[in-house]
Amino acid sequence: MQQREPEIVVISDVHLGTYGCHAKELLQYLKSIKPKMLILNGDIIDIWQFSKRYWPGTHMQIVKHITGLIANDVPVYYIPGNHDEMLRKFKDFQMGSFKITNKLLITVNNSKLWIFHGDVFDVVMQHSRWLAKLGAIGYDTLILINRMVNFVSKKFKGGNISLSKRIKNSVKGAVKFVSNFETTATNIAAENGYQYVVCGHIHQPEIRTMATKFGPVIYMNSGDWVENLTALEYEDGKWKLYKYAEDELARSVNLKYEQEENKSAKDLMNILMEEMNLKEKI
Repeated sequence: MQQREPEIVVISDVHLGTYGCHAKELLQYLKSIKPKMLILNGDIIDIWQFSKRYWPGTHMQIVKHITGLIANDVPVYYIPGNHDEMLRKFKDFQMGSFKITNKLLITVNNSKLWIFHGDVFDVVMQHSRWLAKLGAIGYDTLILINRMVNFVSKKFKGGNISLSKRIKNSVKGAVKFVSNFETTATNIAAENGYQYVVCGHIHQPEIRTMATKFGPVIYMNSGDWVENLTALEYEDGKWKLYKYAEDELARSVNLKYEQEENKSAKDLMNILMEEMNLKEKI
């Protein structure tokens, strides 16, 4: 298979270890490309919800695929989010082409980019962690219900329905939060001389130019692999929003995998540390 070769790929909010994660689709995407740099912008592994002990084979294959890129000297940056914050204690760890960092500042085509997950702007996250975790559990339950609804809908030749999107888009507070998130990120980026700001966290894929008092800033959000199945790609001097639903090449990739034994969060993180050759155990 002829792989595409984007220069930079940014993915976030994969939520490996949850029922909502579209690991198969992400694995197809990763196998269809040969990136020169991969940026994992938070919430790749969902440590919060690992009490369910849910870990299918495709989830481990994603971890192994990423470590394979590292073995081939592809630069891979891991920026932990709120759901995989356990990795934040390894901040500034570097081994070969792999690095863990809380933010990434790079220059691409003479433009400065500020890349971070985005939970730093989340007031609920900062001050009411138990409430945020409760909300995450409710969200995962809604995703399960959504899958059952879509199963029935397909039986009757209907289209897919996103209950969580409809709920979020109908709640004024949620819409306002997204708007405030984008405005805050771009204002801080502009004030510090960045032409681009790249986030995840809010599961809202986007590329758009926003005006600030310090000048225009291009806001980019890689979306997620729970609802939107999106990423950011840089190729031929341009950034674009990748959408799995529009990618015939990725959707044609055949996968072969073994079912992995279910694992706890501690088991999984120790495996990840071993894969990355980190000495300290969780």
